[in-house]
Amino acid sequence: MSTSELSEKMKIPTFDSLMAPLLQALLDLGGSGSVDEIYERVIENEKIPEVVLEKLHDPEKSNQTEVGYRLAWARTYLKKYGLLENSARGVWTLTPKANTLGKVEPREVVRFVQGLDKKLKEKRLETTIEPANHGATTNSEEWREKLHHILTKELSPSAFERLTQRVLRESGFIQVEVTGRSGDGGIDGKGIARIHGFMSFHVIFQCKKYQNSIGASEIRDFRGTMVGRADKGLFITTSTFTPAAIKEATRDGAPPIDLVDGEQLAEKLKELGLGVKTELVETAIVETDWFANL
Repeated sequence: MSTSELSEKMKIPTFDSLMAPLLQALLDLGGSGSVDEIYERVIENEKIPEVVLEKLHDPEKSNQTEVGYRLAWARTYLKKYGLLENSARGVWTLTPKANTLGKVEPREVVRFVQGLDKKLKEKRLETTIEPANHGATTNSEEWREKLHHILTKELSPSAFERLTQRVLRESGFIQVEVTGRSGDGGIDGKGIARIHGFMSFHVIFQCKKYQNSIGASEIRDFRGTMVGRADKGLFITTSTFTPAAIKEATRDGAPPIDLVDGEQLAEKLKELGLGVKTELVETAIVETDWFANL
């Protein structure tokens, strides 16, 4: 492979060049999928190199990879263009328009969305009271960034272990113990997962405050410590897992390991109300048509 070919391979795909692969990924998934499922299918289909996937968008504020960040923008543009819709549970779905469109033209999508945003901006300037959902995305990013900073910069490793213990207890685990400080072969803790009060699984967990992505080698090392000691393994991190790590966690014939990355941990903390509080904000909306009918 020449130097120019190698350099081209190492480039991070632009958000508009990811639009077609994103739509194809959803087609492969049966028309709908979670953010993680879409991410994994895109990088598998496009054969995006590990070295590219390891690059984070902003390590100081988030554990999101640059590819994940650009895929998020691709989703946003395709939604505004009418090709995607998403549910409150974070499942993205192809619209009827997407199913009949055929080939997507990224330039046309970008041109349309930029024109739409310009019109919305001009409309906002016409009134001093903005729409109810204005700023919602910004707020969403703000709480995630603040939480990521606390988890990675302010919490000590032992405090993060206690937080993991609390999360597991609140999620229905029993007999949850933190053993990380006892030098227990790299295992940070153990517990029993109860399923509907009937079935139970012995689980050992590892929780790591990392900035960089977790690779396959860390998963293999963890599995080596858990063999013969538990039914399942659980690896929780503030960062992300590489595709190789995800594949290693579910390798055939090996004890299964469930993975929880920083984004999933943030959602779980919000869901359980642990350090993250949600509030309903009352917003006034001026109904122009009502006044026009006086």
